[in-house]
Amino acid sequence: MSERRDFDKRPSPDALLGAAEQETRGRLKVFFGAVPGVGKTYEMLTAAHARKAEGVDVVIGVVESHGRPETEALIRGLEIVPLRQIAYKGRTIGEVDLDAILKRRPQLVLMDELAHTNAPESRHPKRYLDVEELLNAGIDVYTTLNVQHLESLNDVVAQITRVRVQEKIPDSILDRADEIELIDLTPKDLIQRLHEGKVYAQDTAGRALENYFSIGNLTALRELALRRTAQRVDEQLLTHMQAHAISGPWAAGERILVCVNDSPNAIGLVRYGRRVAERLRAPWAAINIETGASVRLDQAARDRLAETLRQAERLGAEAIVLPGRTITEEILRYAAETNVTHIVIARSQRPRWQELLQGSVTHSLIRGAGDISVHVIAPREAATQPAKTADPKGGAAPSLGWKQALAVIGLVGLATAVGAVLRQYLDVHNVALVFLMGVLTSAVSFGLWPALFASIVSMLSFNFFFLRPLYTFTIADPESVVALVFFFIVAVIASNLTASVRSQAVVARKRAKTTEDLYLFSRKLAGVGALDDVLWAAAFQIASMLSVRVVILLPAADGSLEVRAGYPPEDQVEPADIAAARWAFESNRPAGRGADTLPGAQRLFLPMWTGRGSIGVVGLDSDREGALLTPESRRLLDALIDQTALAIERVNLVEDLDRARLVSETDRLRSALLTSISHDLRTPLASIMGAAGALSDFAGQLTDESKRELTDTIQEEAERLNRFIANLLDMTRLESGAVHPNAAPHDLSDVVGAVLKRARKILAAHRVEVALAPDLPMLDIDAVLFEQALFNLLDNAAKYAPAGSLIRLQAVKDDGFVVLQILDEGPGIPAADVERIFDKFTRAQKGDQVGAGTGLGLAVCRGFIEAMHGTIAAGNRSDTHGAVFTIRLPALEPASGELSA
Repeated sequence: MSERRDFDKRPSPDALLGAAEQETRGRLKVFFGAVPGVGKTYEMLTAAHARKAEGVDVVIGVVESHGRPETEALIRGLEIVPLRQIAYKGRTIGEVDLDAILKRRPQLVLMDELAHTNAPESRHPKRYLDVEELLNAGIDVYTTLNVQHLESLNDVVAQITRVRVQEKIPDSILDRADEIELIDLTPKDLIQRLHEGKVYAQDTAGRALENYFSIGNLTALRELALRRTAQRVDEQLLTHMQAHAISGPWAAGERILVCVNDSPNAIGLVRYGRRVAERLRAPWAAINIETGASVRLDQAARDRLAETLRQAERLGAEAIVLPGRTITEEILRYAAETNVTHIVIARSQRPRWQELLQGSVTHSLIRGAGDISVHVIAPREAATQPAKTADPKGGAAPSLGWKQALAVIGLVGLATAVGAVLRQYLDVHNVALVFLMGVLTSAVSFGLWPALFASIVSMLSFNFFFLRPLYTFTIADPESVVALVFFFIVAVIASNLTASVRSQAVVARKRAKTTEDLYLFSRKLAGVGALDDVLWAAAFQIASMLSVRVVILLPAADGSLEVRAGYPPEDQVEPADIAAARWAFESNRPAGRGADTLPGAQRLFLPMWTGRGSIGVVGLDSDREGALLTPESRRLLDALIDQTALAIERVNLVEDLDRARLVSETDRLRSALLTSISHDLRTPLASIMGAAGALSDFAGQLTDESKRELTDTIQEEAERLNRFIANLLDMTRLESGAVHPNAAPHDLSDVVGAVLKRARKILAAHRVEVALAPDLPMLDIDAVLFEQALFNLLDNAAKYAPAGSLIRLQAVKDDGFVVLQILDEGPGIPAADVERIFDKFTRAQKGDQVGAGTGLGLAVCRGFIEAMHGTIAAGNRSDTHGAVFTIRLPALEPASGELSA
């Protein structure tokens, strides 16, 4: 069949896109086995030595030899990137040094045990994520994996071995592997290796033989590994065929495709396809093609089709619904793209004359299948009355209603009137084109059957009014008979084609509207950040697009499911519905009305699922009888649920990230606070206690000078301790929002003078210079808060500037602001600390010199200054070395009376 060959000539865009993406990534090869001890690591090292001999730059990221001499011998001769040592629970664990490998950037890295869980503080929690980062960096990776670590097989392995494997990886990692090499041993040979101590130590090997490594377990795991490898190889073959436009089929593996429709016999066809797939041990799919005729099916036919596809899924098939112009072309296209080797279809039950006029899908498939085997199955169930069609809007209606008949008669009457006018100027045979326009108009406006009725009425009217003898149905001229017959044939063909195009246009408009609604829904979800908004938008969208009642249930803190949104608004769900929702949530399968589980429930519940598991349940209800969802509406619902689940996951991840950030910040502040208290609280206390103890114990032996020094020490350390506690209290007030400035007009020179008097002891070892412009305006500030902020800045300068250096205070007026600067001659602020110098518990690191302090003084400064509507910034001096802190405060505008004076 020539049209089939046309679509075989083009490569699959998806396959080409995958190949293009692969060019920028490293290649992944997995040495795959059924159980430990089959020799995966040995084969990986052997392959690595072969690649090294070819000139490839190979390094070992991590390889576990488990004390096997032959494995350790192969490790020698290969460069090893040292492991990063991580302290964990009192011992040191070696993990892959990912940064060292990326810096070294070899061509090939060996990463043993792909499913390994990394130690805490590693960049990634799992080793397969390390491998993903290496692949994204363009580095090839060899790795090893056992079948029991695959997520999809975890339950199967647990059922076989009665051991639940905790280290799992997503199947998608194996699906993205460029190469898979199966490393296999017979159970007898593997048990012999165990006895020889080549897998585990003798005591461990004995326990393994008694439990995990039994003949039955090893055989079952071996079959799982073989099947999973064959499945991946089959996918690689299919991708290769699609990328290179190979028509196929290549019968390297069997694949069955069952063609179903709305016929009552389709269920039997599905069961037959299941038996064929079971016999051939092959994957299979059930396919339905939506054409223009699909929109005219009544509700009963839609329900039968939906039940057929659901039954196929229950029997293990993949249910596929595709739009298409013709059934045969789309089936053959899909079969060629997916390397199908067997097509199963039912024998046609239509009369022979219908097959001659409209064609036969079965015969077209047989002629166009090429090397694909076609199984034509006789119906085995009693056929019921064919489904009635519906109007294009989807409501069940007769094929030709009286309103449509009257409209068609009106169109033909209009064509007759126009033809009577044109008859005076044109040949009678040309007038037939006017009637043909009426037929086409009927087909476009009303569909097939009205168009056929218009063809008959037009033929009769043309004969009665325009062919001699007039006003009779007798035709005198034989040429007119031929013209009338051909006119009728052309009218019928044109009406069929036009009605078909109309049906396709209806389907296209419907799909375009659905696509637009999904796009707008995705944009709406992307623009909301609150969980309640996401749930409400999802409930409204599902209800409006599917014409159903919707409730959305999410897990509560106590593990129960609670209604979080609904449309129309609904707060209560019946206990039977709660049970169905719970089962759907836990088993990740539909439950409730129309499902296999708890079908007596009022609602149908479907799980919302992401890669992290079930996150909620959507419940649907309607007053309509029969099935809630057609195949088309089920696909639409799946798309809506997937978008909703991803939006909920996004909101949850943002909340988790905020909580993790808050916990991390709390831990950091707690650690900083404890560190600060342990040093800055204990140090002055130790000085005070030491000086007080000396005065108490040796009062009679001390000179007056010594006593005065000890007394001064007690006072200085007490003042230092008081400043520390004051800063803690001030920071607590700032963070709780309890700081409310008591602003009043103040002269800057008065505040500066008070601060310098208060700070005379801490500034005693420095030279202080004050340069305040004489024309400074008043400031509307809280004098107490501003004095404390300025005191902290002077205290900071005194700590870091060397003794005898100059500390300068200068202030000028600048465009409605007063700018006050504190400059010192210390080492300045490191560039890395300039932006974060005002953060809590942050202290600039200046080499080995770190003065006493808590790292709160500057944070308190910023809080107080900003509370008074000012700003503070830190930097380094440009004229000499040292730091400069700049405060900008709004100047107080003078009153109008002062201006006039």
